[in-house]
Amino acid sequence: VISSFKIADIGTVDLDTIGTVEAGGMTVEVIDPVADYAELMESLFDFDALRALFKSGFRMRFDAMHAVTGPYAKEILENRLGAPNGTARNFIPLPDFGGHHPDPNLVHAKHLYDEMMGPDAPDFGAASDGDGDRNLIIGKGIFVTPSDSVAMLAANAHLAPGYKAGLKGIARSMPTSGAADRVAEKLGIGIYETPTGWKFFGNLLDADMATICGEESAGTGSNHVREKDGLWAVLLWLNILAARGESAKQIVTEHWAAYGRNYYSRHDYEEVETD
Repeated sequence: VISSFKIADIGTVDLDTIGTVEAGGMTVEVIDPVADYAELMESLFDFDALRALFKSGFRMRFDAMHAVTGPYAKEILENRLGAPNGTARNFIPLPDFGGHHPDPNLVHAKHLYDEMMGPDAPDFGAASDGDGDRNLIIGKGIFVTPSDSVAMLAANAHLAPGYKAGLKGIARSMPTSGAADRVAEKLGIGIYETPTGWKFFGNLLDADMATICGEESAGTGSNHVREKDGLWAVLLWLNILAARGESAKQIVTEHWAAYGRNYYSRHDYEEVETD
């Protein structure tokens, strides 16, 4: 409960200039969130291996859907990892998301799906939503369901430097398939099924009981920020692809062979009456 607040007239603070200024007896620090996030990702993932992956001719499409992840994806994928210009598409955030609904699913990102299923498909495709917390993963010729994705990320997380010590546990929401359960069993770590809602994952992350969390609605994240993070999931997939030297389709099919396959389908009803 906020019981009181105070207002101070400190004049104008230049929010376009990175740095620290004194204003009204306070220290105001202006940061570049894109740079800070990129540095955090570099501490978790093998950026040298990812640079080598793109240098080898690896092709990727990331659709930011004119939403918040655009500048972050552009900076990391193209500027820092050396992916070709155009790898990050629709990367300029727009108030109306370019007139489209920024939902990374097979309806609203059908153009990406169609490209990934085409004869000249890139090696890897991904997208993120309006606020950047959910993700879409598509390999050349194969769509990875969110339930499978969280299981495969957990099974291979040790290939990324930030997770090489292993996971504390895996958490999934109740509607999410049990694919992650068998990964946790094989790794000898906890598996936690929660009600729908990221707040339940937050409790497990705070208690250091889970490292990776995921839900069938395509939200995936870890203890690096305690929240869903769509671009993080994409970068972990890239790290896995680079470390294993295999395609997304190979990784998916080998995972099914090792752990079994959950057949899972989510049905969204769009533009229907609510009564």
